Amino acid sequence: MASNLKRNPPFRAEHLGSLLRPDDLLMTRADLDNGKAQQQQLTNIEDTSVKDIVDTQIKLGFHPISDGEYRRHMFWGTFFPGLEGFKEIKNPDVEIFRMYMPDIAAFTESGHKPGESVICTGKIKHVGSTYVDQWNYLKSIVPKERIHECKITLAAPEWYHMRYKEGRAYPKDVYPNDKEYFADIAKAYQTELRILYDNGLRNVQIDDPNLAYFCSEKMLEGWKKDHLNTKTTDQILDEYIEFYNDCISTRPADMHVGVHLCRGNFVNSRHFSEGGYDRVAKKLFQDMHVNTYYLEYDTPRAGGFEPLKSLPKNKNVILGVITSKFPEMEYFEEMKKRVYEAADFVAEGNHESREEALQRLGVSPQCGFASHSAGNSVKKHDMVNKLMLVRELADSIWPGEP
Repeated sequence: MASNLKRNPPFRAEHLGSLLRPDDLLMTRADLDNGKAQQQQLTNIEDTSVKDIVDTQIKLGFHPISDGEYRRHMFWGTFFPGLEGFKEIKNPDVEIFRMYMPDIAAFTESGHKPGESVICTGKIKHVGSTYVDQWNYLKSIVPKERIHECKITLAAPEWYHMRYKEGRAYPKDVYPNDKEYFADIAKAYQTELRILYDNGLRNVQIDDPNLAYFCSEKMLEGWKKDHLNTKTTDQILDEYIEFYNDCISTRPADMHVGVHLCRGNFVNSRHFSEGGYDRVAKKLFQDMHVNTYYLEYDTPRAGGFEPLKSLPKNKNVILGVITSKFPEMEYFEEMKKRVYEAADFVAEGNHESREEALQRLGVSPQCGFASHSAGNSVKKHDMVNKLMLVRELADSIWPGEP
């Protein structure tokens, strides 16, 4: 359990991991996909690009350094395809999906369909980390005293369960029920976290838009109308939280684990869902055994700060009050006011002062700048300006703190 408050990580100024890729990296990856480049060419450019973005983060005063997710096409990386028992499929049959899941609905409503997905085909087993090489390279280019601050982002454990119709996430002759399916995925997460820990990782962020879907009225209504579902959304949320807790149950005491919720951050800065945290706050904050919640809060579609009254004294919240989707800059004093407003709700829920509540808060963009490798509708200088604003906001509220 997340029994004690952890700090540094998380930090007062955070970002969510993905950063804009340079053009030469994107072009070389496209050339590789089209047979016009070799893997070593891409690796060389990835190495150089990661060094550059690490240097940028350090110069901007950020402590939770990431590799920008530069070796990934999508934010979730390759954890699931790297497991025995999972298979990546191209142009999947849309009939396997819950069409009311916000991301699936967004694709189909615009005349597209998912180009790829990953599905369980057999008994699930961890057979080697697909993250550890990314981590070890990042670790090799930062000062040794900064390694414990660096961050790796991981895929959400229920990612390839929630999107599929009841009975389509795994073969019934392999897993008779969700409980056994979840148990083997949890074992894989436990193994992955141990490998990463043994290689020096101490700071993990799990990216999970799915949890925010439980805030969406459209998704909730779609779930109710789906006659195939045998559980309510309250029941499945409870099971997912228990699933999360199993995944991180064996992590060492000095490993920080946070979860990031947003409402979608796709190509051209597209979002997928809307709705405040009110429906999930108590279960999310009090029952899930993570240390920190990185929450989208840049627009009214995320609701108000009232749900933060449910945040316990041993948990942190990073307030994503700066948007990564568009270049327009937020007003500094308005953002500062919003942080204090959030702190007041945390204080009210715990019968403490604003100053005490602020000790468990930090600030960040609401999501990454490139959850998809193509990136958001911003340029590099826009991203730098946004990150500078995050750092300046943190320095104003928590002077002298990382």
